[in-house]
This record gives sequence, C-alpha cells and structure tokens, in this order.
Amino acid sequence: MATFSSGVQKNDETERHAHVVGWGMAAPASVLTNDELSTFVDTNDDWIFARTGIRQRYIADEGESTATLAYKAAQQALEVADILPTDLDLIVVATSTPENIFPSTASLVQDWLNAHEAGAFDLSAACSGFVYALNMAADSIRAGSIQAALVIGAETMSRILDWQDRSTCILFGDGAGAVVLQASPAPGGVLSSVLRSDGAGSDLLAIPSVGSIDADESRAGANGAKLYKMYMAGSEVFRFATRVISESIEQTCAAAGIETNDIDLVIPHQANRRILQAAARKLGLDADKFMSNLERYGNTSAASIPIALCEAIEQQRIQDKDHIALVGFGGGLTWAAMLIRWGVPQPSAQQGSMLNRQRRHVQYRIARWRSRSRRWRRRVNRKVREIRD
Repeated sequence: MATFSSGVQKNDETERHAHVVGWGMAAPASVLTNDELSTFVDTNDDWIFARTGIRQRYIADEGESTATLAYKAAQQALEVADILPTDLDLIVVATSTPENIFPSTASLVQDWLNAHEAGAFDLSAACSGFVYALNMAADSIRAGSIQAALVIGAETMSRILDWQDRSTCILFGDGAGAVVLQASPAPGGVLSSVLRSDGAGSDLLAIPSVGSIDADESRAGANGAKLYKMYMAGSEVFRFATRVISESIEQTCAAAGIETNDIDLVIPHQANRRILQAAARKLGLDADKFMSNLERYGNTSAASIPIALCEAIEQQRIQDKDHIALVGFGGGLTWAAMLIRWGVPQPSAQQGSMLNRQRRHVQYRIARWRSRSRRWRRRVNRKVREIRD
C-alpha cells in the first residue's frame, strides 16, 4: 500500500498559503428520477432511496460532455475569484471519464478559457481525484512554483455505466465542480492532506479499458466486467469506504494539529447515505456536520466534492475561519482527505468587478477565434503541402 501525506509548513518570512478564492459548478439540463429509471431497470424509488439516499441524478445529453461541464464550472469559479484566465498558472481536471485518452480534458478547457499561460493535465484517481488534484495544486503554490491554479472535478459517468446492472446504474450521475486556488501570505487555506492507495483492491471497482481485457494479469478483466463499463463489488467497497473516511480525516486533523471536534463541516464524496452516516458515528460527529446533496445528484465521482462545496457555500454553511474537511474514496483503491481553514475571501464578501467580467468574456471570445483560426491555418497548410507534393 502506497502512502503520502503533507502537513502544515513552519512559519517563516516567505511562507505562502493556498487559499480557495473561487468556486463554481455545472450540472446537465436533463434529470433522471428513480421513477423514470424504474421504467427500464428492475427497481423502484423506495428500493433505491432506502439503500442509497438517492432520488434523482443529472444525465448529460448529446451536446454535453465532461469538457463542456468542466468549462462551465471553471467560468463560474473565475467569476467568483474575479481573476482573468491569463492569471492561471495551472489547470488540473480530475476525472474518470475524460473527453479523450489524449489530449487531456484540461487542455480543452485551457484552450476554451484562453488561459494560454497555464499548464494543463488530467488526473485519474477515481472518486478521490478532486482531493488529489487539489493537494497537487496547493503544494505547487506553497512551493512557490505557481501563483494560481484552477482545479476541476468533472464526470459523465452515465456514459460508462452498464444500464442493465442494477447495482451500479442507480448510483451515478453527471456534473462538474471547480475551485480556484491562489497564493496568499495570510495564514489558513489548505492546512494538511493525506493521500492513500491500495492497488490490491483494484478488482473491486474498475472500468476495463484499452488492453486490460486481454492482459494476462488484468484484474479488471478477471471479474467479468465489460469493456469500458463500470464494475463494482458493492459490499466490499462499502466496508472499505466506512473504514477509510474516519481514518483519513483523523490523520489529516493530526497533521494540521487540530482535534476532529474542531471540524465545522465535512464535505465527503457523495457515494451512499449509509456510508456517510457510518462515518459520522465512527468520528463521533453529529450527522449534521456532514454535507450531503446525494438525494439530488447521486454519485458524480470526482465532481461530487466540489459540487457539494459550492452548495455548502450557497447555503451559508461555511463561515470565516471554519475548518472544512474534504474526503474522497474510490477506484484504485484510492482515498484522500484534506483540511482547509476558510478565510480568503469570506464567502459573503466576494464580488466580481464589472471590468474584469467584461475582460473575461472578451478572452473567451478570443479563445474561440484563436482556436478556429489555428485549425483553419493547419488545414490550409496541409492543402498547400499536398499541392506542392
């Protein structure tokens, strides 16, 4: 089992802190309720809700994708942060359902935003991916290599589900959430994080892809999973999740030097209501300290934590100086927890300037023009070379 953790830096004159200064989310237009799902799957609303806590989920239509949802969430986050796309140094998209094997979904978002000063890549850590990505961006800020990062969790899980598998297709939905991290000398922001993995459980939750079915040692193919379709051993994953949520939150609190009772709000991966209830009991925390929007969104994998964060802010459940715990778990097996002290900016005080808003919209239009013109020039150049040859 591989492990990694990072904690609070020692104070010095050059100390930099990574603060969440912007946030945004996007959901597809179409909703699939449990009653609608029961018209083509052998299930019903009472059965699903009693076992999962889910009533509905959002499903991407033909005109929506992981990248388009990520882009919309990113635009909202930039509006709240009131910074320009050109101010970004890094864009990371955590996803299990990327637009392509390559180029990365993050590269598409970078192009559409006109964030031409930013590096961009996708990160694959399943439902833990957003916390993994946030940790990487925060460490880069604290190390002094970047000033601002856009971190996105985006998924179109509906496109990798086996809609004949009642154990999985009832659980998942589509969506995206994003945050902007920015360097600041003000204490707080990301305080500590714990990243964990256990590849011995790779056969419990998987999506077999290119080469995995035919590989001699493929664990994903050994359990009979279909190519490009999700497989999950539900009971084993349930036991794993209830254990690692409490353990990883306790570890990240210890790394930050606070008690679990000091946590003001836990924003967990939205997988199953019973998992969240069990984790609250193990930690000795009131269930009301666990943010949950599972009923309306289902499990959106790497997008679930940032979407829940956005809704917690909207509901004014996060205040200045609050300690916020993020925790995710999923395929890999992977799990991760992070502790954030909120404070820059205060959620109620952030206002975007009209001038910057106009400049952002101009940059988005420029991005579309630049991308189209570059493709046009490449096509013309290819034709010219063909004629010359």
